[in-house]
Amino acid sequence: MTSSLVVKNLSISVPSSKGRVAVVDNVSFEIPAGKKVGMVGESGSGKSLTAYALMRLIKNPVSIDGGEIFLGGREILGLSPKDFRLLRGNEISMIYQDPMSALNPIMKVGQQIIESIQLHSPVSKAIARKTAIELLASVGIPEPESRIDSYPFEMSGGMLQRVVIAIALSGEPQVLIADEATTALDVTTQDRVLTLIDKLAAERGLSVLLITHDLGVAAQFSDEIMVMYAGKLVENGSVNQIFSNPAHPYTKALLDSRCDYTIDVNKPINSIAGQPPRPDNRPTGCVFSPRCAHVQDQCKTSVPPLTSSQGRLTACFRADELFQVGSAN
Repeated sequence: MTSSLVVKNLSISVPSSKGRVAVVDNVSFEIPAGKKVGMVGESGSGKSLTAYALMRLIKNPVSIDGGEIFLGGREILGLSPKDFRLLRGNEISMIYQDPMSALNPIMKVGQQIIESIQLHSPVSKAIARKTAIELLASVGIPEPESRIDSYPFEMSGGMLQRVVIAIALSGEPQVLIADEATTALDVTTQDRVLTLIDKLAAERGLSVLLITHDLGVAAQFSDEIMVMYAGKLVENGSVNQIFSNPAHPYTKALLDSRCDYTIDVNKPINSIAGQPPRPDNRPTGCVFSPRCAHVQDQCKTSVPPLTSSQGRLTACFRADELFQVGSAN
């Protein structure tokens, strides 16, 4: 299967008192055409920064220091800002985390969709308005002919998220990035939005990157899961592999700390000891070693590469051993 999006050795840095430090460190992954991939990890792991780098929305003092990004086989990180603007929204698009911040509060939602359509296609305002109404209908907005003239404050959070999805789809992209697209929504609306994105992805053949801290959302939506920790990709596999038998200690620790209907309310909630390291104070060797229950001497001095282990990619020296232990249980 061909890949819509290929990322190779992406590195992003920020300034600190110790000079520039990496916040995304040599991250590589692929999103096959038509696949839905979830990216999970604690806050500060580099998930959203990776997404903003894909959209070329990184600005000083944050900088992209290296790597390559291929969209449909074409390297796009080296494009000029002018050339990339032709791709942004057309071939790769993004659903932003907070629709109230993403939308202009003093512009009607229809006007904002029309503006996006005309930015990517030389059509008249009348045709753009007709297309905007069709987009609102496609994302499940009731009475789109009248709702197109609503202001953001006249719509619910769920409806606003649908408007943002409509804007993201206005250029008919190949790749759709959803950055915490359901965070501010209640559980019922969250499920509806995910179902909508899933339906639209199937209908349009979209490749989707879903960035979320919610493991349940990732499991419900994704075909594959990528796990990030402290700016590094530590595990990448199918949903079944990741959730049934994680091979990296951090992935297992994340799963063990979930709160859902299966937990015993009479017992303390599991948590991962310690805190993620600051970018300017990361340990030598494996970045997870100070918090890892399976750490050994090699982990403290050497950086484990992201290698194939039991059918998935894992950055852990003990992955095969731990995987076998998990299988035996």
